[in-house]
Amino acid sequence: MIQNKEVEKALEELEKTDGEVYKSVGPILIKTEKTEIKKELEEKKEESELKIKTLESQEKRMKEKIRESQEKFQKMVPKSAEGG
Repeated sequence: MIQNKEVEKALEELEKTDGEVYKSVGPILIKTEKTEIKKELEEKKEESELKIKTLESQEKRMKEKIRESQEKFQKMVPKSAEGG
């Protein structure tokens, strides 16, 4: 999520500038076309959003499996054991 916010902020700043644009490649900065950087950032944003959706879907499935397991376990535990 942090990466997604950083990309959104970079896209906002990119829209504000009319000057030269540079991108970081390792320890150096390289002059780049604004359109090229915008395209790269938009692709990163899409990838990040896809990862978030995938993780949310996995989380939902895991929660459902846990709930089902809890229900099965509660059915297996005799009522006399519950009272402690």
